[in-house]
Amino acid sequence: MAAALPGDRRQKMQLDLDGKRAVVTGASLGIGAATVRLLSDMGAEVEFCARNRDAVEDLAAYQPARDGSVNGHVADMGDRQSVEEFLSEVSNRGPVSILVNNVGASPSRNFQYMSDEEWAELHELNLMSAVRCTRHFLPDMRDQKWGRVIMIASGAAKYPGAALVDYAATKAAMVATGKALAGKYGRDGVLVNSVLPGLIHTAMWDRAAGEVADAAGTSAAEILANNSKSVPVGRYGSAEEVANVIAFLCSDAASYVNGAAIDVDGGQGTHV
Repeated sequence: MAAALPGDRRQKMQLDLDGKRAVVTGASLGIGAATVRLLSDMGAEVEFCARNRDAVEDLAAYQPARDGSVNGHVADMGDRQSVEEFLSEVSNRGPVSILVNNVGASPSRNFQYMSDEEWAELHELNLMSAVRCTRHFLPDMRDQKWGRVIMIASGAAKYPGAALVDYAATKAAMVATGKALAGKYGRDGVLVNSVLPGLIHTAMWDRAAGEVADAAGTSAAEILANNSKSVPVGRYGSAEEVANVIAFLCSDAASYVNGAAIDVDGGQGTHV
């Protein structure tokens, strides 16, 4: 009898992550925090980081539903030295097989008045943190012949707006980086995919809506309500709905998904 291949219809869908060590960056709130909770509920030992100490301590106190665990670190992913210290702390605890590059900021700014320093600052946080983390943990994954790297990009990578031009540029670069690495390391068992959230009701979107509202002379609530009209399902998504997709990509159930850029936007994107 032929051996069953990954994804063989005789196999049960494997969504558990027992024995896997995962890293999630920028995980104090929203999509990052939801991902930490879900991966640990699936049995993973999850290491995460954020800048806010109180938020780190709150999430680190989470009790997973299964045998997973949660360990938090205070780190600024926009600062190279802080990133290196975080990576060293995580590696001292053992090899990593899952990396979720989630950290990101999306300030609303006028292109005409943005300085080189502002461009460089967002590039360091959104793109270079993902580059440094991936470069650091990739050898672990190749040694294990199993790995998952998830780039949390944005629908803005495909549909950039002028108010978030630097954010969109960094997120498009993340998708391109993920696609290139997928082609290089898939034969080593390392799968690299990007997730592109659309309108997700998180603190970051609330903050962005407030900035747009201030500039337009209206309320954040009105901005949020108007934005949701452009989504075919008629609402913003939740952080947990994005985390569900991330968790699937981290599992063995996604063993033939590599180099994908998956929209999680309620159908808002109009491309084919």
